Amino acid sequence: MLPIASAGSRMGFLAKPEGVTDTPSVPVKLDYKVLGHTGLKVTTVGMGCMITSDPSVIERAADAGINYFDTARSYQHGNNERMVGAALGAKRKQIVLSTKTHAPDKAGMQQHLEQSLRELNTDYIDIWYLHGRSSAADIHDDMIEAQQLAKQQGKIRFAGVSTHSGQKDLLPWMAQKGVFDVVLAAYNFSMDAAMEQAVATAAKAGMGVVGMKVMAGGARSVKPGSPLYDRLTKPGALLAALKWVVKNPNVATTIPSMTDMDQLEENLKAMGNPLSSDDEKILAAHLEMIRPLYCRMCGECDGQCQKGLPVADVLRVLTYADGYGQFALGRERFLELADEHRAIRCDDCAECTVQCPHGVRVSERVARAQELFA
Repeated sequence: MLPIASAGSRMGFLAKPEGVTDTPSVPVKLDYKVLGHTGLKVTTVGMGCMITSDPSVIERAADAGINYFDTARSYQHGNNERMVGAALGAKRKQIVLSTKTHAPDKAGMQQHLEQSLRELNTDYIDIWYLHGRSSAADIHDDMIEAQQLAKQQGKIRFAGVSTHSGQKDLLPWMAQKGVFDVVLAAYNFSMDAAMEQAVATAAKAGMGVVGMKVMAGGARSVKPGSPLYDRLTKPGALLAALKWVVKNPNVATTIPSMTDMDQLEENLKAMGNPLSSDDEKILAAHLEMIRPLYCRMCGECDGQCQKGLPVADVLRVLTYADGYGQFALGRERFLELADEHRAIRCDDCAECTVQCPHGVRVSERVARAQELFA
């Protein structure tokens, strides 16, 4: 068994590298939860490394005591895994490390796993996810076989699935299937009671639940003067959003993106600081502001587009650019859409057949994605 931080909370101190004085260091209170039946004790705030390009942020997160780090084979064309592995270095066995494969079959998954092990400079992965699955139909028997074989070989410790949409049906199916240890699911304050129930069902079945997309669209990288800046940068909203997810006893940890030291220090405050009534008011107001912009990935729009466009996928891609300030990532994901979907233009339709029950201005948002990326 690998050494894992003990349960409970402890105080740490986040020290700045020599010569760096852009923000003051603050005491850090680390809280832990158990990741389902894996038995792993993880900090309730982990680190999503997808858009991190500065390895010193990863190093300092580990130094501060964060012990859950998430990457994927596809992030930054494979370079993200390499950076994460190098940044964690000697701390590897003190942390829980997850990566993902988007390969469509067993052979491809096995190839990805060997690449991930090399790039991360490790001989095992703690959690290996099937990446971006939206339904049971996306998970084939040979994929499950690849995960189970990797377990037997000691190359992974636990098997999981990551999912952006279709979660309300997928999580109960995973719980019933009984072969998955962890689920990485989009989960934030904008989602409805059905998602709460799906998360509870997964946790009750013993699966560890990891929350992603916890900021409901991000916006830390949105620049002043952009159309979204005033709407998405309400003071305190992002920290309140993270605290909202952390408070759920069924969610073991979270993987907010962190690209700089300021974001790291801000996210650390979510531990040891319970959600307050003021936070709830901030989130209620924030939800009203993002309502026409942010897709909650509820799945209600599936099949509504008369031209067959996967609306939720397009809106998620747009979030990378508008919310995270990652245009290149957004375009990369847009280009992964099917050729016929990339060729569609909302301006060609006399009226939009997609009606979002939450008020997202679908045709306007999708048209923006087409303008940006096509």
